[in-house]
Amino acid sequence: MLEDTPALQEGDDVGRATPLKITRERCGGDDPVGSWVVEGQSLAERYAERSREALRPRPVDLVLRGADVAVSGLVLLLVSPLLLVVAASIRLTSGSPILYRGLRVGRFGALFTMYKFRTLRPDAELRLGPYLGEELSRRTEAEVTGLGRWLRASQLDELPQLWNILRGDMSLVGPRPIRPTFFEELSRAVPQYWQRLVVRPGLTGFAQTRVTRETAWEQKLAHDLEYIADRSLSLYLRVVAATAWRVLRQSVAAVWGLLGSRGR
Repeated sequence: MLEDTPALQEGDDVGRATPLKITRERCGGDDPVGSWVVEGQSLAERYAERSREALRPRPVDLVLRGADVAVSGLVLLLVSPLLLVVAASIRLTSGSPILYRGLRVGRFGALFTMYKFRTLRPDAELRLGPYLGEELSRRTEAEVTGLGRWLRASQLDELPQLWNILRGDMSLVGPRPIRPTFFEELSRAVPQYWQRLVVRPGLTGFAQTRVTRETAWEQKLAHDLEYIADRSLSLYLRVVAATAWRVLRQSVAAVWGLLGSRGR
């Protein structure tokens, strides 16, 4: 599939990423993100019409949105004490900010601010922004805080994205959100990549339950498009269940490994 496009790995272009002409323009209103313009045209303008034309609305979309609201709202309510403890711990151990805020490409090309608990030293993204691949991984490792290692191992750093789901930026299940610059690069390398925009990006996705991080982007895209084409409540619940089981296994293994390393 997609044999005519070069394989682009999640971590290709080791070293510095190719800079793109992306600027931010305030366009009025209360939108904190504003309009990001790529070579004279915003992402929303370039992809909104195309992705809307490609989307065939289904009754199940309302059902899935209802499931998003119900699950994210309930989980946020249940884990709110834990969120407060994590937030206070970050503030005490490494200061402000408590949350990481990063721009991501959402449904129909609109940009939104994605939230995570901060696991890196303050302003780490400014230092890491120009890098990809092995160089990024190496430099990121040096930026992780002590508490951040625990949060990453348990994947508790992802919990604030439930707020993104509740407000409609994301879904529990869908293609993982991506930075605007990298979206541009992937759209050029994989012409079909824009088709991910017809649904909300997800906290987890079909691709994340089937392939590894090192899998080529074209193969990940194939799984994402399969979910978009076959989306249903049963498939949604299967992906959520598979993700919960995977996260539980990985979190226990990672935390156990951290405990073991500290004990030596």
